Amino acid sequence: MAGPGHITAPGRRRRSPAHDRIPARRRLKQPLRPTPHAASSRAPGRRQPRHRHQPHATNPGRIHPISFDHLVHRDVLHHLDVFLRDSEKIHNAWDLYSDEHTDLDGWPYDDHAYGLRQSQRDADTGEAFETVRAGARHLLATAGMQLTRIPPSSVQGHWGYRLGILHTALDQLDALHEQWLRTRDALPADAAPGTPAFDDALAEHHAECWSYLDDWATHGRVIDNINSAARHAPSPLAPPPRTAPAPAPAAGRTVEVRM
Repeated sequence: MAGPGHITAPGRRRRSPAHDRIPARRRLKQPLRPTPHAASSRAPGRRQPRHRHQPHATNPGRIHPISFDHLVHRDVLHHLDVFLRDSEKIHNAWDLYSDEHTDLDGWPYDDHAYGLRQSQRDADTGEAFETVRAGARHLLATAGMQLTRIPPSSVQGHWGYRLGILHTALDQLDALHEQWLRTRDALPADAAPGTPAFDDALAEHHAECWSYLDDWATHGRVIDNINSAARHAPSPLAPPPRTAPAPAPAAGRTVEVRM
């Protein structure tokens, strides 16, 4: 449930009545009992507390790749749209599972099974985002450029705020990816995929990424909204329409009227 001051995308992530009956304070419980391969100690379907979002400050030294190839941009937008649809399905499936496998206070009937299912949700969301990751900076840079060229009367006040959330989330995902590479390289030589050491470390990485992926799933639609507004906005370079003057009557011409 969205807290005060939090913007929720229209039609996005409405929780089931069972969750609505559970006070948010009681759903944010700490933590599940430790179990092998458990995804994380987070409360069901809830993100870990973190710092309040601050507006994204553009780093002058950062290079944002902007492509003026409309086919490339359309392809990246398509990948984003697929991710938004897939993440919605993943989230809805998780909500259904959580409703059926927790009591009225939000506590899982089986901590181990619940943790494994939560880990699967995190991993599935991360996999769905992989098709977007390579073009995510392009999408943000292009949307920011488009936003400056759309007439103010056509701009929604929350668009810039949502872009800031996406910027921050992507920065965090990039940092977590680098952290995962260091963690993976530090694992014992025999810690291959499928072993508890590797799988537990990867599950923890997915759990740390999930809330930022959820930011993209919740606010990513703003990129398409900005793109649509930019496509329908009048071009600032287009000359104003000119109305052709009506032809003046010929000088000295008289009209004969028969009586």
